[in-house]
Order: sequence, then C-alpha cells, then structure tokens
Amino acid sequence: MKMKEAKIKGLYIIEGEPRVDERGYLMRTFCQEELGKIGLEFNIVQANQTLTKAKNTVRGMHFQLAPRAEDKIVQCLRGTIYDVALDVRPDSPTYGQWVAVELSEDNKKMFLIPKGLAHGFQTLTDNCEVQYFMSEFYSPKRASGVRWDDPFFNIHWPLANPSLSDKDKAWPLIK
Repeated sequence: MKMKEAKIKGLYIIEGEPRVDERGYLMRTFCQEELGKIGLEFNIVQANQTLTKAKNTVRGMHFQLAPRAEDKIVQCLRGTIYDVALDVRPDSPTYGQWVAVELSEDNKKMFLIPKGLAHGFQTLTDNCEVQYFMSEFYSPKRASGVRWDDPFFNIHWPLANPSLSDKDKAWPLIK
C-alpha cells in the first residue's frame, strides 16, 4: 500500500499494489501496521458495501458527530466513482476545502478519510459497488451531513443534474 497525504491533514489517497500472476492478483486493502506508521490507530468495527445502479447518482455528503465520529477507508470494487472528502472541522485551517479522487475497479485506489470530514461520491458508471471500512459503529443519532451542492463549499462535480435521495437533498446549507 502506498499512502499519499492530500492537502487536508489526515486525508490520504491509498494506491493499491496488486501482486499479479497468471491466476489474477492479490492486494492488501487494510494494514494496521502501515496506518500506524502515519500515526493513525484504526480499528475496523464495521464494513459496509453499497451498490448504486445508475450512473450520475450522488451519495453524500455524510459524517458522524462526536463522540461517534469515524475514520473511513473507501474503495470502489466495481465501476468508477468520483469520491469527495470535505473538511467540516470548524477549527481546521482547511475548513471548507475538499479533495476529490477517482476510485475505480481498474485503478485500485482507496481514500482514507479521517474523523471530521464529510464524505460523498458521484457514480461515473452504472452498477458501482463501493466498500467502506469504518472505525466506529453507525449511530443514527449522530449521523449528519451537508448539501452536496452547497455554494459555500463549491464542490466541482463532473456530471450535472445527479439523482439524490430525499435525505441528501434535505441536508442544510452552511450559510
């Protein structure tokens, strides 16, 4: 696993390193020892997988509030997504900034998203499967989010007029 820190503290793009032979490949998708080298204690307590059937669907921007804030490792197992992490930590020097990376079954990249960042993605192909490793259990009472199209954050999504859930349409604007 190669980890490259993004412009937001604690946010990493992980490049998978598949070991390929005539049978296929083997690739490490989680290594507590490697995460420890960057100072992160990450214990997986939950793993989730989503299937999004239609291209141009946005899921997000989601996060959990303290004391149930969570670290996430996100990987696209099938298809291609535009994955976005947004700093919503009010005391952070990068508050309001976002980073996006294309995750796909072909490029084998993953996104390590620390506590205090909102997360969402837009599907660039049909039938996208996304897997999440979580450091905290889901807590409906602590679940929160911000609008995917909030002008304050000015996230540049690659496709216009996406499909969204009613919940994602209803997140509040910051200002």
